[in-house]
Amino acid sequence: MRPKVGVVTLGQSPRPDMVGEMRVWLGDVEPVERGALDDLTPEQIAEVHASNGEDALLTRLRDGSSVVVGERAMVPRLQAAISRLEAQGADAVLLACTGPFPAFQHSRPLLLAERLLVEGAAAVARGCRVGVICPLPEQEEATRRKWSDLFSHLHVAVGSPYGPLDALRRAARRLREARVEFVILDCMGYTQAMKEVVRAEAGVPVLLARSLVARLAAEVVA
Repeated sequence: MRPKVGVVTLGQSPRPDMVGEMRVWLGDVEPVERGALDDLTPEQIAEVHASNGEDALLTRLRDGSSVVVGERAMVPRLQAAISRLEAQGADAVLLACTGPFPAFQHSRPLLLAERLLVEGAAAVARGCRVGVICPLPEQEEATRRKWSDLFSHLHVAVGSPYGPLDALRRAARRLREARVEFVILDCMGYTQAMKEVVRAEAGVPVLLARSLVARLAAEVVA
């Protein structure tokens, strides 16, 4: 039997836009999806918005629309999704969101996209002038806090993975003007095609969260 990795997304499953592309890097590992908002109605989803002072997180719903949710309301729903995938026989579970979360209970290896991205970026870009692109303007401050301990020369720009590509192009050009040497796309929503757009505009290497995370997940499970 093929090894299985449970993929927990912040929004709703299936996510062919993300998991479909990740299959290339997962190789022989079979992804099994579960979304934290899978069983919620539109009215219930509207209730998990970010409160004042809470970190906002951007995710995608089954119908292709995007929604901003709050971290605190998502934690128990993410825990339920992790537990369900373990019960379904996943060999490991990947939390496919690059936002930070508190510890979760788990009985199988739990791979946190946020930690894999941070440690991977530290390994390849330490000492560089680094630019980070995040999805939302309200995430800029949290993004600076997240990366400032690793990179003393840090620049943050905003461009949603679920909006027009022009926003990403503008963000990449701003980072180029800041003379960064490396760009990090800090959201699992960014695609390989978006990475290529940013690399063309910024003129420097670009680290794509979903490819890094999927490759490491395959190493653990395969």
